[in-house]
Amino acid sequence: MEHSEYENQQDNGGQDVPLSGSTRREFLTQIGLASATIAATPLLTQAETVMPESGAAALGTEIVTTHLTINGKAQTLTLDSRVTLLDALRERLALPGSKKGCDHGQCGACTVLIDGKRMNSCLHLAAMCEGAQVVTIEGLANGEQLHPMQEAFIKHDAFQCGYCTPGQICSALGLVKEGHAHTDAEIRESMSGNICRCGAYQHILEAIKEVQQQA
Repeated sequence: MEHSEYENQQDNGGQDVPLSGSTRREFLTQIGLASATIAATPLLTQAETVMPESGAAALGTEIVTTHLTINGKAQTLTLDSRVTLLDALRERLALPGSKKGCDHGQCGACTVLIDGKRMNSCLHLAAMCEGAQVVTIEGLANGEQLHPMQEAFIKHDAFQCGYCTPGQICSALGLVKEGHAHTDAEIRESMSGNICRCGAYQHILEAIKEVQQQA
């Protein structure tokens, strides 16, 4: 999006420059204005990402530092207090496995484990996770060895298009650890916060039941 806006401004700058019917002074003046606009754009874009404290205060934002552990690795994040854990994972830590679906906590695609409990990362501010242990889909495998739940999903063809799969797997792990759901109906109800638009529910059910039997 930022790249497109930058390109558009470049295009507009070229189109706005009169190539005929103007004096040399007018032409050079407009070239200078267009160049200044183009040169300022990356700085404005960068300012959105790294907001100086003075600028943040002027806009009523707050920059905070939070310490948490992601997939076993200690992380220190300095960011806008309004940044969600999901955006911090995807944009700051290059962990895109947790998917952004509805961004309102309704589809479950962003589910991660926070201190062992399944949570929608789009509903948690990163600043709220001070000292927390966060596990994402990227943290489940042991090297090349997949987690048993990942293997079960593959075995039972429970991932279909794959977009919701990371959230489904993290939620399934939380379900098994909670130990409340045992029947098919209970598992379905417990997993109802994770929406699969491809309709892989039966396969997901079979995968969870297999891992439950191993636990």
